[in-house]
Amino acid sequence: MAEEGAVLTRASALHALAYCERLFYLEEVEEIRLADESVYAGRTLHEDLTAPDPSGTEWRSFYLSSDRLGLVGRLDAARQRDGAWIPYEHKRGRSRRSEAGEPEAWASDQLQLTAYALLLEEEVGKPVLEGRIRYHAENTTVRVPMDDQTRLVLSRAMDRARELRSRVERPPITNNSNLCLRCSLAPVCLPEEGRLSRDPDWEPIRLFPPYSEGQVVHVMTPGTQVQRSGRTLVVSPREGAKMTFPIQQVTSVVLHGNVQMTTQALHLCAGEGVPVHWLSGGGRYLAGMASGAGHVHRRLRQFQALSDPGTCLRLARRLASARIESQLRYLLRATRGTRERGPDFRESIGIIRSQLRAVASSEGVETVRGHEGAAGRAYFERLPDLLSSSVAQDLRPSGRSRRPPRDRFNALLSFGYALLYSAVLHAIMAVGLEPALGFFHTPRSAAPPLVLDIMELFRVPVWDMTVIGSLNRRHWDARADFDVAKDHVWLSDQGRRKAVRLFQDRLEETWKHPVTDYSLSYGRTIELEARLLEKEWTGEPGLFARARIR
Repeated sequence: MAEEGAVLTRASALHALAYCERLFYLEEVEEIRLADESVYAGRTLHEDLTAPDPSGTEWRSFYLSSDRLGLVGRLDAARQRDGAWIPYEHKRGRSRRSEAGEPEAWASDQLQLTAYALLLEEEVGKPVLEGRIRYHAENTTVRVPMDDQTRLVLSRAMDRARELRSRVERPPITNNSNLCLRCSLAPVCLPEEGRLSRDPDWEPIRLFPPYSEGQVVHVMTPGTQVQRSGRTLVVSPREGAKMTFPIQQVTSVVLHGNVQMTTQALHLCAGEGVPVHWLSGGGRYLAGMASGAGHVHRRLRQFQALSDPGTCLRLARRLASARIESQLRYLLRATRGTRERGPDFRESIGIIRSQLRAVASSEGVETVRGHEGAAGRAYFERLPDLLSSSVAQDLRPSGRSRRPPRDRFNALLSFGYALLYSAVLHAIMAVGLEPALGFFHTPRSAAPPLVLDIMELFRVPVWDMTVIGSLNRRHWDARADFDVAKDHVWLSDQGRRKAVRLFQDRLEETWKHPVTDYSLSYGRTIELEARLLEKEWTGEPGLFARARIR
């Protein structure tokens, strides 16, 4: 008997419970649900089966709910035989085989069918004595008796489901790694990475998608309006042809400067979980919108973890080490064998190395920030040394300047960092973390600290290297690509378009992750790091901020 006002458990969720308790928890407690190809194929099968039967056989599909049982669900099909109701469950795969080779129901399938049988029993007011499971891959039907033992198994499963719902901590990863291979939530659960965190010799299989699915829509032309037409975003500039983007193919929308988006289009994005970001015409990040208020358990765990000074110090040390080491490796790699390293360069390298060593023994986050800042200043002093002699003087920096940038080089850096900011914020939202709860940066501005934290891992590989490379390839026009005022420099409309293309191309480039040892794009790597960060306080720590450029 369910408690009054208790959350009803989906009958299909009991299938997940019997398959993997962690899968049940992610789907039912944290409300994370992803549909892969097998899920869509299963939905198509169910739609075909619930269509009217031209033979006239009496099949019925039920949507059933019971507060007494604590269950809710849609039964695939049921039929009456000699006055008795028989529930049917349809599965695309194959049945289990007994030792004698006879077809049997999988435990997870049987549990789901039992739940439907009891719901049907309450609905029709008659005992349901049997259920059947049709395995379509081999055209086999397995009969399941609704006896006392079957009902007892369901009762125990419901007790376990209620127990899991009452917890904030996720269940551990299943010991059976084979279960993870076809799981739709493997990109969220990251079971292989969790096993690697426990066993350094584990060779993980990449279950995390290598590329970002869909595209980022940048709207940059002043006066453009973004509208909705059904399930499609329509981008309408003042002049020129309209462009359409089916919402299922859009991962995020970035609005630059004086462009408009209708309320209906915003509602579509919110309903489909597509973030929208606003940037100023000069490239400064202004605001972001994303749906997903149901991330309570994830944020409770985050708040609990980041309220611990020891956890924050451990993560800060690792983050600062990753940032400083990336800067050091890039400077050394870019000057290896091709440029003379003068005394100023060697002095800066010495400073960076000493700050890197000091981070490991720092006793507070504030001290770590000091070492990271000193290394950063030495890095930016030497960054112009990586520019080719053919780069025009107008495109060279005169120190590091922000808000506003005072030269073209810094304008490029700042604009790219704003794009990176939106990409990191998107990843944090996808993971379900709270951007305002960070461990390294302090909340001194409107920028959420956690976004700034994770950005540190990607400034060098995603944008610094891209800017230097593009300048050395003479990609930029000092006049046409920049708007220069007395006290600041911005990218022109043409320059912003160039920068966006470079940034998006960089996110699509793949590299081999040196820790997990599999290849994925930089865009996916950003999300992976956000998920690895969450593992730091969900029982599988050790992989966050371990990656380095080679």
